[in-house]
Amino acid sequence: MSYTIDVYRGQVKAQRNLINFATYVCFFPQLIAGPIVRYKDIQAELTNRKTTSNLFASGVERFIIGLAKKMIIANNCAFLADGVFNLPSDERSALIAWLGILAYSFQIYFDFSGYSDMAIGLGKMFGFNFPENFNFPYISKSIQEFWRRWHITLSSWFKDYLYISLGGNRKGKMFTYLNLFIVFLLTGLWHGANWTFIVWGLIHGGFMIIERIGFKDRLQKLPNVISHLYTLLVVGLSWVFFRSDTIQDSINYLGNLFSLKNETNIDFLNFYLTKEVLFVLVLAVIFSTPLFDSTKKGLKTLGIFPKSNESIHTVKFVCLIALFIISCFYVATDSYNPFIYFRF
Repeated sequence: MSYTIDVYRGQVKAQRNLINFATYVCFFPQLIAGPIVRYKDIQAELTNRKTTSNLFASGVERFIIGLAKKMIIANNCAFLADGVFNLPSDERSALIAWLGILAYSFQIYFDFSGYSDMAIGLGKMFGFNFPENFNFPYISKSIQEFWRRWHITLSSWFKDYLYISLGGNRKGKMFTYLNLFIVFLLTGLWHGANWTFIVWGLIHGGFMIIERIGFKDRLQKLPNVISHLYTLLVVGLSWVFFRSDTIQDSINYLGNLFSLKNETNIDFLNFYLTKEVLFVLVLAVIFSTPLFDSTKKGLKTLGIFPKSNESIHTVKFVCLIALFIISCFYVATDSYNPFIYFRF
């Protein structure tokens, strides 16, 4: 669609070479899960692509990181999240329900960002540079900021081809709010033809409108921790609708979050909240924020981190090999099927 629209608008020239056009349309790394790559993003590389050993190595590194995100973090989080969401509502305590939201929030982030990393890595191996798709969305302090960090290529696509085409914010406040409503309604439908996805999209669209009306100005006056918790709460509660099969299931789950009548099933926690899952949840917290990068910079400043390029490359190589071996182990032994449980 973006190719056809851009050609119609005169923003790109039509591709006359069938092989180059077919390569863009059928290029497998990003075809299923993203990022959404527009024709103009790789137009030059289709005809004048450079493949180097450094770019290939960078692609392999990115692919392994994405694979590890998916197999080590996302799948272990899915083990807990699936257990919680599959519980009957009368057996789900508030503690277990909140754990389910935490696990699913990390599952969906590391699942999708892992797929994006693998696609970006494969692209680099072939000499293509795909756009980034995630930028630590869970550190956002507003829903507007969240959508500048979450699934960036999708947000950009809807902005350029739908929101601006509808008039954007050029026709007054009421039309701006209506346009946002339409965009997020279709964003929900983009993820699946189910009322739960529509409600999920409208929740985000509703809070985008609320923030535009003036709530964001108030948020900026509050301590960062308050605005951050507000964003996490809205995003987390909206994931309930995204994950649930029906609206009624979503309502029952939300009721569990704020109800104290159900006792916590200790046997359930002992089975699903294993030491492995707890360790992965800690990793998920660390790698869903810039904490790791900040720590690495701090170690370099203190002189603890290896200084020579040779030592750094050796450490990186060993870590990547270890991640790849562990990920392959999970591929070989894990029965979790993302195409059954993970809906995109």
